[in-house]
Amino acid sequence: MAKAIAVAETSNDGMDRLKSGPARLRTFLEDVRNETKKLSTPTGAEVKSTTIVVLVTVFVFAAYFAVVDYIASHTVGALLEKLTQH
Repeated sequence: MAKAIAVAETSNDGMDRLKSGPARLRTFLEDVRNETKKLSTPTGAEVKSTTIVVLVTVFVFAAYFAVVDYIASHTVGALLEKLTQH
């Protein structure tokens, strides 16, 4: 008996949720519209400065990893050469 009541309550909740779908969608879309009104586009100077920062950072990290790779490969190569000599 309790299972039948629980199933009936669950199906009613599902129908209520399904019926409230369009209203929830409308509320969501209104919230999205309100949030997009708060957005501002960056100026050309801001875009240029952040692009320069990103490019410099990429090249700095590339140089760092190139140095680390060079050191690691030569260290491992020297170690392997030393271990394989008879």
